[in-house]
Amino acid sequence: MAMARAFLAVAAVAAALAVPQLAAAADHPVGGSGSWDASGTSYNAWAAKQTFKQGDTVSFKFAPSHDVTEVNKADYDACSGANPVKSYTGGSAAVKLTAPGKRYFICSVTGHCAAGMKLEVTVAAAAVTAPAPGKGGKPHHKRSVAPTPAPAVAAPEPSSTEVSTPTAAPAPRSSDAATIAGMLGGKAVVGLAVGVAMALAM
Repeated sequence: MAMARAFLAVAAVAAALAVPQLAAAADHPVGGSGSWDASGTSYNAWAAKQTFKQGDTVSFKFAPSHDVTEVNKADYDACSGANPVKSYTGGSAAVKLTAPGKRYFICSVTGHCAAGMKLEVTVAAAAVTAPAPGKGGKPHHKRSVAPTPAPAVAAPEPSSTEVSTPTAAPAPRSSDAATIAGMLGGKAVVGLAVGVAMALAM
């Protein structure tokens, strides 16, 4: 069971790594068929359903009576080909979408742009692809270092305020014995004196 799980995990990782590498530049025939004409096709409605990515191509096929002219936003809105970014003639054009952003195309023949031969393309940035194994894509693992053990801390000595339960009564020291004997001797003398005084009084 553990072997099967390990195999599935490896297969999932391999599939995830392979997906970005399979993504390739796409060709988008304008309008879906590639025909660039004044037949009433809504090129912008078609473009709104597409995903244009950096590196993709938009292909145009057209009659000699048409052209494909790339323009800026202002000339696109005005259907003017007076300041073309680039013009394509000859019946076909394959325009490479080399950078993310907006691209604007019209047919510069008078009246054709107004008749619907205009296209606005929004280009998305290309996805970052995973590096191929063996070409710098292998992660560099740092050698693990065992943590340095913390220095041993000596147990603190009990303070004088701590109370401990003795297991046996400590033996009195000689100095303590002398002090106790002195105290007892003084009390005996006092007691004797009191007793003599009481006897005399009787």
